[in-house]
Amino acid sequence: MRVAIVKYNAGNTASVANSLRRLGAEPIITDDAEMLASADRVIFPGVGEASTAMNYLQEHGLDNVIRSLGQPVLGICLGMQLLCESSDENETSCLGILPLRVRRFPKNGLKVPHVGWNSITDLRGPLFRAVEPNTYLYFVHGFYVEQNPWATASCDYGIGFCAGLTYANFHAVQFHPEKSGSAGELILDNFLSL
Repeated sequence: MRVAIVKYNAGNTASVANSLRRLGAEPIITDDAEMLASADRVIFPGVGEASTAMNYLQEHGLDNVIRSLGQPVLGICLGMQLLCESSDENETSCLGILPLRVRRFPKNGLKVPHVGWNSITDLRGPLFRAVEPNTYLYFVHGFYVEQNPWATASCDYGIGFCAGLTYANFHAVQFHPEKSGSAGELILDNFLSL
């Protein structure tokens, strides 16, 4: 199986690649359109700021490549947010694959960004097969995807937000599975098995 990780100057690519290697995959980290299109699975990780990331994707034609992918795709953290229509972060227009808005956490007593371990609930779908409800996973984010009909996991950090979703062949998680120990590896393995 060929697994490609999108290279776009905002991805946590080394940690994701190391997690995949532990699962027996040998990923390629690439921004080549043909390699991404021909991969069996594509992972779209992300750490950073939405408008800078979107500018890079657009300048390198990766925005259209990602929109056109037909194989299973996994967005992680910023990668999940960039799949949406728009983000409150610098009023950014995103990829528009999901008709959703990314919201800024309110600062009403919350430490923002949300950093650390938090539990997920309302699990459904193949990405969360054999994952126990209330499993703790590692989050680092100041923005969140609003609740929606495609949610496959939820989390609460002062307010409830979407921690996982599936929309056609696009799957996404707000937490970092590559930094979430055995539970995160199980979720990555489930993605490879789709």
